[in-house]
Amino acid sequence: MYDYFGDKRRLFLAILSDVSESLLATGRRALDEHLPEDRPITTVGQLEAALTALAIDLGTTVVGSADYSAGFALVAQERLRTPTTDDDIETAPVQAAFAERIARFAEDGLLDTDTPRLAADHFSALTLLLAYERQPVPATADLDEIRQIMIDGAHAFIRAYARREGHRPA
Repeated sequence: MYDYFGDKRRLFLAILSDVSESLLATGRRALDEHLPEDRPITTVGQLEAALTALAIDLGTTVVGSADYSAGFALVAQERLRTPTTDDDIETAPVQAAFAERIARFAEDGLLDTDTPRLAADHFSALTLLLAYERQPVPATADLDEIRQIMIDGAHAFIRAYARREGHRPA
């Protein structure tokens, strides 16, 4: 390994790169499948169904993955040794793409937000982050519980962000 990578640092960075690429591909695939640009979503009900499907897809794929969990654990261990925010698994491009879709739903009058990126972060917190907190070990992850967390999180997101006549969330 050291002949190929040279040192621990370059091995660590290579692992981060591989996990990041895989996670980005997973996220883009899920966004394209559940919130495609070419299939209009015209009602809050359709949007909730699409967001729920997206959340379940990502939750069962990401939270239940030993590879992703190992990558996140590796980052956490490295931060304990060398506090830095420079070395992380890259999620920004998928979050940005999701925020763009949220902005489109706001423009279409389905969601009420002036800060699509914050709304995307809230969606992640209500779904993926909560599932990781409750199911931290992929080998023992309960996929039914992950699915329920995703359903509940998508529903809570819609309750918080869906546009209502004469009402604007704080």
